[in-house]
Amino acid sequence: MIAFAGLFGLLAVFLAQTWLNNQAEMRVRNLEAQRKSIPPAHSIVVASRPLRFGDELDARSLHEMPWPADSLPAGAFGKTAELTSGKRVVVMAIDTNEAILASKITGPGQRATLSAMLAGDMKAVTVRVNDVEGVAGFVLPGDHVDVVVSRPGDQNTAMSDVVLQNARVLAIDQLADERVDKPAVVKAVTLEVDVTNGQKLALASLIGTLSLMLRKAGELGEAPTRRVTLTDLGHGFRSSRDASFVTIGVTRAFKKQDYNVPVESMLTHSVALTGRQPVHD
Repeated sequence: MIAFAGLFGLLAVFLAQTWLNNQAEMRVRNLEAQRKSIPPAHSIVVASRPLRFGDELDARSLHEMPWPADSLPAGAFGKTAELTSGKRVVVMAIDTNEAILASKITGPGQRATLSAMLAGDMKAVTVRVNDVEGVAGFVLPGDHVDVVVSRPGDQNTAMSDVVLQNARVLAIDQLADERVDKPAVVKAVTLEVDVTNGQKLALASLIGTLSLMLRKAGELGEAPTRRVTLTDLGHGFRSSRDASFVTIGVTRAFKKQDYNVPVESMLTHSVALTGRQPVHD
């Protein structure tokens, strides 16, 4: 009995040791599989301090940070030496620990000019403004605006049209830093436009006065517009000489009285009552 007990005890110890070894091997294999599923770490260059338009990149303002290789931002740099081997200047504001992207800095040896901020085939066009037309100085670099031209018409009339919508402001006067947050009254605003819209702005500046309408942040869509004239401001702007009148006789209590009614007003009431548009010869 003692011999059998010892034999079964050894067998139990052997089975328990085998089970424990199998569990350990399975755990090691799972850890290796998880390690393989994690993409290898990569490094990208980020800013170690806030950088503004015109700042030159150097080793003290940059450092490398680990980053998953499968989610690298487009235009990122992996080594600090890539940015310090040649003179590079910031053209768009970069905050601390923000990745240094090729779209936010100049090429090696290039200057921090406004041309480096243009995207694709876009051009820079400057329009003249004052404290009123420039939205009291609240238009800052990075904002989006609509451009309106107001001009006189024929026979003492005036009109206003929207020439351009959703234009990005590149600079105000000679300031292109997008981190500027204080209003300033300026004399010129530089906009980013394509060639056709640049031609429209140049032509509109010759025939009338340009004004800016500041867009809400994040509002990028284009809305339908129409021409606005003096008649949209109210009938008080129209002189009696410009309006056509007809005489209408009204009999009340066996007494006839004549009224001079503008033709436009009579046509408006006719449409409202009949629902039909009048036909003019």
